[in-house]
Amino acid sequence: MAEKLTPRATDYSRWYTEVVLRAELADYAPVKGCMVLRPYGYGIWEKIQRTLDREFKATGHQNAAFPLFIPMSFMQKEAEHVEGFSPQLAIVTHGGGKKLEEPLVVRPTSETVVWSMYKKWIDSHRDLPLLINQWANVVRWEMRTRLFLRTTEFLWQEGHTAHATAKEAEEETLQMLGIYARFAEETMALPVLRGLKSDAEKFAGAEQTYSIEAMTGDKKALQAGTSHYLGQNFSKAFDVTFQNEKGERQLVYATSWGVSWRLIGGLVMAHGDDQGLALPPKLAPIEVVIVPIYRKENEKARVLEAAARLRDDLSKHHDVHMDDREAYTPGWKFHQWELKGVPVRIEIGPRDLDQDQAVLVRRDTREKTPTGLADIQDAVRKTLDAVQAGLYKKALEFREANSHRVDVYDEFREQIEKEGGFYWAHWCGKAECEARIKQDTKGTLRSIPMDGEKEPGKCMVCGEPSARRVVFSRSY
Repeated sequence: MAEKLTPRATDYSRWYTEVVLRAELADYAPVKGCMVLRPYGYGIWEKIQRTLDREFKATGHQNAAFPLFIPMSFMQKEAEHVEGFSPQLAIVTHGGGKKLEEPLVVRPTSETVVWSMYKKWIDSHRDLPLLINQWANVVRWEMRTRLFLRTTEFLWQEGHTAHATAKEAEEETLQMLGIYARFAEETMALPVLRGLKSDAEKFAGAEQTYSIEAMTGDKKALQAGTSHYLGQNFSKAFDVTFQNEKGERQLVYATSWGVSWRLIGGLVMAHGDDQGLALPPKLAPIEVVIVPIYRKENEKARVLEAAARLRDDLSKHHDVHMDDREAYTPGWKFHQWELKGVPVRIEIGPRDLDQDQAVLVRRDTREKTPTGLADIQDAVRKTLDAVQAGLYKKALEFREANSHRVDVYDEFREQIEKEGGFYWAHWCGKAECEARIKQDTKGTLRSIPMDGEKEPGKCMVCGEPSARRVVFSRSY
């Protein structure tokens, strides 16, 4: 039997790293801060990509590809943008054995190069809206890295849109936030809070940043996706104007939005347990694994033939794998596929065949259910649906159990240190109170929620009036 994982309660950080490595999601790369996305992890990313890509295209967006290298002068055109990203920039100064006339930034995000192109492509109101997305890799020179959650290079998607009016751009910003939230909850089985970021936490160069925030298994917040209303900041910087229906020239309004492979880290942290991953069926590279069981050579052909028939039938509707490796025992295979988070395991052996059945095992609850072979198609479908719903329910209950209302600052400081979780508290809106909270507790303002009641109160730090509660938490 393979070595057991470090229990989450003993060392959550070590548990997380062990799961990522031993479930073969990713591995460390030769370059510090970078990682290799292994085939099993890439299989999850492909499902994320396919699902979101359908959503993007259904709302009128098209995919394109922009260069990896960005002239340094482009980054400097939008002051807040370059200031925000300067500490993380990787800069190329030489190419082809010669010093470059102008340094090139390795893409940390693509607003600047996109808007340099939009200047060429946009001239009339008939050219708007322009709705473009790209699936790409980016580089941000991180000092403290963690697999999936914060790496020097990572995969993501970034949408960049141009609009004739502020209203259209703001509607786009919220539409994309809604797509991310639905994806998180319906596909990832991950409940999220939708909300606005404070000025201190917003994207560099944005007028407003919205995010979806999830809770991880160690009661921290994970920013799972962002959508930014950029106003006219980038159109001003790159002089992108259009002629409106009255013949007047005016600046374009912009948005950008994105998610990255940190969503895979979010899956591990939200749904994993001491046995390893527990993947929602909608994102599992393998939804069903079939493990044939036999001890005697004269049982082998019969069991393998039945397992292969079952695999072929189920593969018409699901991603199915049959583990017929002879070098490993059934017990070892059970452990391995639990570690990798496969939602449903089917065990089938001679005694099962004698009763014309197989045994279905749920990964999330480990519940075993003998099922007649004639009914197994329907049973697998229902079990996968139950796993998907069960993971969401469990994650929601965990978040609610670890969300607290707090009014007294000293109590907040004590609780966030001892318990973690989400804290719904009053905040006056002043940057100095927000900064004090971060300095005192390492907690940040994660979300000014879009949902929920507006409840007047007093800022827990300074006592000044507050219109509603906001959410503070420690975060990744």
